Amino acid sequence: MATKKSVGSLKEADLKGKRVFVRVDLNVPLDDTFHITDDTRIRAAVPTIKYLIDHGAKVILSSHLGRPKGVTPKYSLKPLVPRLSELLGVEVRVANDCIGEEVEKLVASLPEGGVLLLENVRFYKEEEKNDPEFAKKLASLADLYVNDAFGTAHRAHASTEGVAKYLKPSVAGFLMQKELDYLVGAVANPQKPFAAIVGGSKVSSKIGVIESLLEKVDLLLLGGGMIFTFYKAQGHAVGSSLVEEDKLGLATSLMEKAKTKGVSLLLPSDVVIADKFAADANSKVVPASQIPDGWMGLDIGPDSIKSFGEALETTKTIIWNGPMGVFEFDKFAAGTEAIAKKLAELSGKGVTTIIGGGDSVAAVEKVGLADKMSHISTGGGASLELLEGKTLPGVLALDDA
Repeated sequence: MATKKSVGSLKEADLKGKRVFVRVDLNVPLDDTFHITDDTRIRAAVPTIKYLIDHGAKVILSSHLGRPKGVTPKYSLKPLVPRLSELLGVEVRVANDCIGEEVEKLVASLPEGGVLLLENVRFYKEEEKNDPEFAKKLASLADLYVNDAFGTAHRAHASTEGVAKYLKPSVAGFLMQKELDYLVGAVANPQKPFAAIVGGSKVSSKIGVIESLLEKVDLLLLGGGMIFTFYKAQGHAVGSSLVEEDKLGLATSLMEKAKTKGVSLLLPSDVVIADKFAADANSKVVPASQIPDGWMGLDIGPDSIKSFGEALETTKTIIWNGPMGVFEFDKFAAGTEAIAKKLAELSGKGVTTIIGGGDSVAAVEKVGLADKMSHISTGGGASLELLEGKTLPGVLALDDA
């Protein structure tokens, strides 16, 4: 993927008095009383918006929230305004819609350095259809386009891809830039030895990632529920652990591919098993090849934690995607938390540590080590697709540097 033009390349002459349409990802979790329970995504959007404010632009923010079917009041972006205003240090104005006459009037009255938040762009089904007429209406509000919404960059929607056709320049925001630098940069040109840790419950959802990473890494560590499909493929007893029966052949071929590529593929040597899928289950540690009937593996064991840690000691770049066990249950969180601590420690020694989206982000936050990592991806599906080596429509639509 070609390097894209960044908002940082635009100066006061390009921005002062200009109306800038900024696609941000403010899709934050809200509780029943519409209070934000995690403002990470709002904080992540701040540097780009501040830069535009400081250079005298008129900022028009567009985002989605949830998966509304038509206009759904509980998915309104209005509850975000107080926190957004507080973080930006300006009073954010808010529209009741994202297109139309009222919005045009609000844009026309925006001062330089002013910020207007448009209502949830997914209230229109045309957004996800990437309808050109709808994209044109959004684009008509502004002079240029900044896409800082990495979390939706893998979707070709009107506000992420469509508007770029009508606004020039179309550039990447700072968050988008950082995501691409780390995720594309690390995979395309990593400092070696390069390790990937892939977890999660199903091998089926991670096939693309594993296949793509086998082309690049020196070391691949596997954890999470997906390991039982690999164990069963090797003829081990897996008890009642999660197994994807239709993926046994695939597991075998991935292990063979690792061998031919000279990638050292590590599966956990021991597992923590439970007599039921519950926080209060009885548990014990057994060798990976000896899971008794009626028991299921829910975490990697202490020997695996030790050998994974030792293997990672030799690396210079690490990408982690997917937990090692059922970390939502404290009893089965040890493996995931140990990996998070190991990465934090190695990061302090100059290793590049990238948390590639999804549940591993939640795990790192749970242990309170988020700020110790080199990079934490804000995109779930988008980071997966990048790690799979796919191109993202929301990025392709931007101007090349």
